[in-house]
Amino acid sequence: MDISVVIPFLNEQENLQPLVEELEASLAPLLEQGKTYELLFIDDGSSDDGVALLSKEHERNPRIKVVEFRRNFGQTAAMAAGLDFSQGEVVITMDADRQNDPADIPLLLQKIDEGFDLVCGWRRDRQDTYWSRKFPSMLANKLISKITDVSLHDYGCTLKAMRKDVAKGITLYGELHRFIPAVASFMGVRIAEVAVNHRARTAGESKYGLSRVFRVILDLITVKFLLSFSGRPIHFFGIPGLICGSTGFLIASYLAFGRLFLGMSLSDRPLLLFALVLFLLGVQFIIFGLLGELQIRTYYESQDKPIYHVRSKIGFDNDSK
Repeated sequence: MDISVVIPFLNEQENLQPLVEELEASLAPLLEQGKTYELLFIDDGSSDDGVALLSKEHERNPRIKVVEFRRNFGQTAAMAAGLDFSQGEVVITMDADRQNDPADIPLLLQKIDEGFDLVCGWRRDRQDTYWSRKFPSMLANKLISKITDVSLHDYGCTLKAMRKDVAKGITLYGELHRFIPAVASFMGVRIAEVAVNHRARTAGESKYGLSRVFRVILDLITVKFLLSFSGRPIHFFGIPGLICGSTGFLIASYLAFGRLFLGMSLSDRPLLLFALVLFLLGVQFIIFGLLGELQIRTYYESQDKPIYHVRSKIGFDNDSK
């Protein structure tokens, strides 16, 4: 399989039929070039008749495939399932609400052919309301780019293309689907960004709101930890532990010196209690870091997880590691 198009959806029955038609039209040139593709729809527990509609479409076009969840597990789970079930050498992800334009798929594939591993869409002229969608997204993109060191204009655009090894190497959970470029950067991938068309929603209802801002912030903390400290958690917990512990120790030493040599009274000095709290907090931070180190060692050794990712090999047999 050359191309897999992964489309998670939730109650998008009105959009599915025209989306299929647009995808088939956009991908028709690939068939003329002798390439193969699949349209992989992931139903995230819809309550409408979208699956039945796609089932009929499959009878007409076997390239259309459907994975139906038992219930709603969230967009990240649907995206993860799409990446798991995809068979293409290049995997393209997009929304089912028709705001992503299937006509932009050749642009993404062109960038992949240029040698990039992951190509992200940039909704330069985004057709959404400003204060509830565009403004929060703009702030989030700048914050995410700053913290993750993966600079992109549009982290929220689902329209992406990635090579198979990247798609299969990404582990998604929680709500990390919006951080795919940052998560993939751990593998040392080459990332490009292209401006794509963005269209106003004409049917169905948006599944997003301002409440996701708080989830983005929490997930961003998780991503930063995974990118910078997943292999050395003692550095994440140890630094604040050393700062707190050292500060508490210095304050306690000062008070002890004053009591022993200067006759300073400590009975009415809350600073002593503060020093003890800081010292104990520092010890706890370091213990957390050590426990994290033990968990990381168990994770890598028991499951034989790699601590590196190879881009290519020269002079080795195909079965060689």
